[in-house]
Amino acid sequence: MHLPAENMVLNFLVLFASFYVLAKSADFLVDGAVGVAVKARIDKVIIGIVLVGFATTAPEFTVSLMSAIRGFPEIALGNAIGSVIVDDGVALALAILVAPKAITINPGVLKRVGLFLVVIDLFAFGLAVNGIISRLEGFMLLAILAGYLIVMVHSSRKNAGLAPPPEEEIEEHIKPGSLGKQLLLFFIGVAGVIIASEFLVSSSLNIARFFQVPEVIIGLTIIAIGTSLPEIATCITAARKGHGDLAFGDIIGADILNILWIVGAAAAANTIQVGTNVIYFAFPSMIIMVVTMLLLARHKHTLHRWKGFVLIFLYIVYIVSMLRFFYIPGGEMPV
Repeated sequence: MHLPAENMVLNFLVLFASFYVLAKSADFLVDGAVGVAVKARIDKVIIGIVLVGFATTAPEFTVSLMSAIRGFPEIALGNAIGSVIVDDGVALALAILVAPKAITINPGVLKRVGLFLVVIDLFAFGLAVNGIISRLEGFMLLAILAGYLIVMVHSSRKNAGLAPPPEEEIEEHIKPGSLGKQLLLFFIGVAGVIIASEFLVSSSLNIARFFQVPEVIIGLTIIAIGTSLPEIATCITAARKGHGDLAFGDIIGADILNILWIVGAAAAANTIQVGTNVIYFAFPSMIIMVVTMLLLARHKHTLHRWKGFVLIFLYIVYIVSMLRFFYIPGGEMPV
């Protein structure tokens, strides 16, 4: 159905306003996260993996859990897998490209968390191969998440006193105030990013439908990228400000949470029936993207611009392959 022309003007205004609010909120989120890392003497990668990771995956979690509760848990699974692919192929890639210098990766964190990410991806794939992720298996994923968080918190406390104080290096990006004020700044940024993302996706959908863009294209682009906008905005802002390690941590954390938190909660709420296209295309695509991202990060433990182009190219190949093999005339995707 076509929307009235006057609504299009409003949608475009909302679109541009949402981009502005998204950018400013991402500034607050990144500044707050860096401030927390400095005040608490915790590695920015750890802050990105845990604190920022949870915050930026909130939209995926909300969409997926509500879909599962309403009887569409398969949407939750597709959203989680698609978000991992977008996070690695778009958010991190753009962060690498806008960073003022190559992003340096902490070898120890990469070895521990990177291996864990690959293991849980393969584990989730193994659960899905039989065509079902049961409620029991969902609770199992959530239990693994709880263990992972305990280990991360314990590790950060253990190493907190060993980390050199980073104030001098990043002083220009630290807002004055206590740890409480830094957390407040962070959560204001989180709220702004999530709200702006919702309005941006809504206005984009209206505009796309007005111009008769096929539903399959809307699903592959606006919906898939829409729930990952917090990660995209946060990563770009963090990298632009010279905090590429925070951006990398956010992506790793978001990838882990998409599998353990989002798929786990969705399956715990309602058993997921896994379609053959997810088993034989979506899961392998996700694993290929994650492994490629980690191998690029492991190479000299730096992310140079050419590696960003590799990730974007891989994402384009994924989109073209999906359109080539799964597009059905009439704007539907097989389940």
